[in-house]
Amino acid sequence: MRSTIHQKDVCDVACIHPEAVEQAKKRAMDSLAATDLSRIFQVMSDPTRLRIISILADGELCVCDIASALSMTVSAVSHQLRTMRMAQLVKYRKEGRIAFYSLDDEHVLKLFTQGLDHLSHSQASHTAIKKRNR
Repeated sequence: MRSTIHQKDVCDVACIHPEAVEQAKKRAMDSLAATDLSRIFQVMSDPTRLRIISILADGELCVCDIASALSMTVSAVSHQLRTMRMAQLVKYRKEGRIAFYSLDDEHVLKLFTQGLDHLSHSQASHTAIKKRNR
C-alpha cells in the first residue's frame, strides 16, 4: 500500500525554523526509550489484552475467572497474560494451585483510562462535526 501525500498535508514552501528545530531536538526522546515505549503500546494494541485490562481494572482475578468472563479458553488467556506479564502490564501471585492476576501498577490503569478518555473525546468531536455539517 502506497502512501499518498496530499498537498494540504505539507508546507507550500520549504522553510526551516532553526530555534524551533533546536527546541524539538531537546524534547525528542532517545531511540531506546522510544523502542521500549513502542513495545508497551504494541502489547496494549491487542483487543483481547485491552479487554483483560478492563476486567483487571477493578482488582485481581484468577486465570479461570478471566477466561470465563471473556468466553475464552484458559490456554488462550494464559498466553495473553504471559505476553502482558513480560511487558510488565500485569503481575501474578500463586495461592496454592491458583494463579491470580492484577495490573502491575497504577500506570497501566492510567494509560488505559486515558486512552478511553481520548476515544470518548474523539467520538464526541466526530459526532459534533457530523451534526454541524448536516
